[in-house]
Amino acid sequence: MSTKIHAVVDEAGLPIRLSLTAGQASDKAAAPALVDSLKTAAHVVADRGYDALSLVEQIRSRGAEAHIPTQRNRKAQRSVNRAIYSQRNLVERYFNKLKHFRRIATRFDKLARNYLAAVAIASVRLWTRAYESTT
Repeated sequence: MSTKIHAVVDEAGLPIRLSLTAGQASDKAAAPALVDSLKTAAHVVADRGYDALSLVEQIRSRGAEAHIPTQRNRKAQRSVNRAIYSQRNLVERYFNKLKHFRRIATRFDKLARNYLAAVAIASVRLWTRAYESTT
């Protein structure tokens, strides 16, 4: 039994949308719901797992530019702005911070709703750390 966490983070690397799918499910299945719930953005960055023409068109229809590299087995390759694509590390850093929470790293909860709730609580803690007063 495995689970995938899908997250959308802002420019500070703080989560704004979370989704949970089964481990064997494709990343492309969760992406439309996450993108559809977003407010307007200039750029959307994702990794190769989210490469789908329908998703790229959905992002364009919302007025944003998609920076999603194509999978290597495709004949027509899209070019990606490397400077913007390098910002994808914000999502990777978010997942790294999540792994510091033992309950999430060890998949302690057996029910998906409880696991998603634990991820949400950990995300709230990351938000409060970012905005707590240092004085």
